[in-house]
Amino acid sequence: MQKNPRLQKLMRVYLLEHERLHGKPLFHAIVEQAKRLGLAGATVLRGICGFSKHTQVVSASIVDLSADLPLVIEIVDEEDRLNQLLPFIDQHLQDGLVTVEDVTVLRVFPPDRDSLAGGGRYAG
Repeated sequence: MQKNPRLQKLMRVYLLEHERLHGKPLFHAIVEQAKRLGLAGATVLRGICGFSKHTQVVSASIVDLSADLPLVIEIVDEEDRLNQLLPFIDQHLQDGLVTVEDVTVLRVFPPDRDSLAGGGRYAG
């Protein structure tokens, strides 16, 4: 494990697959914006079942994997870097939820990669 664990932030953006920005999926636009901002990385997770305050329960079956399912975008980085993404999300997310929580980064793979937050600030 990492000798010097580092406190970072985990941002989660909850949204539905159907949301679009200029004809493309909003989740893809958020990931592209995170990349443009130089954030460490982003992962989009597809839920198999979920609901929000404004929707009914939606779920996937083996027959219908193209339903409007819930998605979660996860991004780990320094708080000030994540904050750079918030105006874009605020402007384009119509129905969803954004959370930020503390996480401890124990290990970055591969070990010789640039820092988690970019620019060599993480001595992994």
